[in-house]
Amino acid sequence: MHVYKYQGAGNDFVIIDNRNGKINLSNEQVKWLCDRRFGIGGDGLMLLGGSDEYDFTMKYYNSDGFEGTMCGNGGRCLVSFAAHRGIRHFEFTAIDGYHRADLLEYGAHRCIVRLKMRDLPLLADGTSPVDIQPEGYFLDTGSEHFVIFVKDVSNYDVDGEGKKWRWDNRFPSGANINFVEEEAEQLKVRTYERGVEAETWACGTGVTASSIAAYIHGAECFTEDAKDHGRVNFDIQTLGDKLSVDFIPLDGNSFRDIYLTGPATFVFETDIELQR
Repeated sequence: MHVYKYQGAGNDFVIIDNRNGKINLSNEQVKWLCDRRFGIGGDGLMLLGGSDEYDFTMKYYNSDGFEGTMCGNGGRCLVSFAAHRGIRHFEFTAIDGYHRADLLEYGAHRCIVRLKMRDLPLLADGTSPVDIQPEGYFLDTGSEHFVIFVKDVSNYDVDGEGKKWRWDNRFPSGANINFVEEEAEQLKVRTYERGVEAETWACGTGVTASSIAAYIHGAECFTEDAKDHGRVNFDIQTLGDKLSVDFIPLDGNSFRDIYLTGPATFVFETDIELQR
């Protein structure tokens, strides 16, 4: 089977072109392909699928072999992969619904992709989609995240604290845990990611959640877009690279037109004999 490897800010993925619909992987095969010792290695695996209504579909698996929720870095990498396959428009569906993306820069290996994430409207009862807890902020940006603000995040025990919060009984499905520090001109974010069960070098839905939580938290390190009144932008430093998130805040701590921007880079392609 022919497979590709991409990475977005150090968040790496196995990608397979499945527009013909012939690839059907078991959970164990996905887990094996993502294994860093015995397979290709990656934080997850994605299938680029065909679609009658949109340009393609995105199916994402965590490295544990099971289908996961939306992955922002994965979405950007899949758009870059689609562009390298000759696709020129980028409207697609993922597990959390419709997405679209723009190529801000195109290169044979590295692209800069601006990806529209899901909106966060008011809930049916008129309350905010962001649940403010004493310790942090819980919100669903395509994947569930709990955002905690800390000091000196560079030396923080992300694995130890992440494991503790990831299974907190307030999160029935578990949650990804983001640890955030505000600096003068940016946020620094580190993420403990469910499905990987370890810290990853970056998390797209996580930096999106962290930026929205930072806005509610009162962070001052964002900029405002003079051409698009009300739109704010956060720059984020992850372990792997810099990303940015921009959105329009609305009344009641709700948000629309949320975009995640960052690099998506081709690493290599190869043939591999699939384990049965």
